[in-house]
Amino acid sequence: MRNERCLTFFNHPMMKKSPFSILGSHFFITFAVVMLTKTQAIVLHTIKYGETRLIVDMFTRSHGRLSFIVSLPKSAKAKMKKQYFQPLTQLEIETDVRQKAQLQKLCDARLSTAYTTLPFDADKLSISLFVAEFLYYALRGEQQNAPLFDYIASSIGWLDAQPSQYANFHLVFLMRLSRFLGFYPNLEHYHAGDYFDLRESSFCGAAPLHRDFLMPEEAGKLEVLMRMDYPTMHLYRMTHSERNRLLEVALAYYRLHLPDFPEVKSASVLRELYAT
Repeated sequence: MRNERCLTFFNHPMMKKSPFSILGSHFFITFAVVMLTKTQAIVLHTIKYGETRLIVDMFTRSHGRLSFIVSLPKSAKAKMKKQYFQPLTQLEIETDVRQKAQLQKLCDARLSTAYTTLPFDADKLSISLFVAEFLYYALRGEQQNAPLFDYIASSIGWLDAQPSQYANFHLVFLMRLSRFLGFYPNLEHYHAGDYFDLRESSFCGAAPLHRDFLMPEEAGKLEVLMRMDYPTMHLYRMTHSERNRLLEVALAYYRLHLPDFPEVKSASVLRELYAT
């Protein structure tokens, strides 16, 4: 009986082509299905590519930083919409990740978090555009890092939900982000009057021999900033000039620790916020 079944299989008209080609096709289809991945993603940057396509950089929870080619259907009823690819939009996407491909194909995308204030509040929008541009540079080449993804997603969600008292958000966000990237300042041995060595990410009792350091007064303000968190940061009063100076220090700090980190153009908009 077993031999009869085997002969029936190989005598089937489809098998006259090649049993191995049929089996190979079945293997390919199964393999493609296995590779299809669903993951959360945060949009970092989008540029138009032709009339109906976009190139979108995202930070994904399962694969880190990826670039996608996105085809936008012309139908108004289409599932994927252009509005999904605004900076810092949080999506749930479906993609077939190819390790050697420069541009991944996006199979499906839907909103995972719907913002209620971020796109409509002028101050929050300015902060979010800065954060998106900053992350676009800071996360270049970043591999899978679920804790980092969760930190970014929860931080954006906090900003969207907060009705007021978020003027220091971008400063706290930047300095706490450094923990996930490997150069969080060492606060263990801080003493009043210490200098801060920007290159070594540490406080020290004497000025370093190079020029990348903060004098004791500014080092003390940085130490205070490092102890802030989102719910309590409004308790620390800062002047407009102090906030701008700390932003300048934070960006200089990142430039020292991340290769080829460029000027963040949207920072100029933040410097004008809360001027009065």
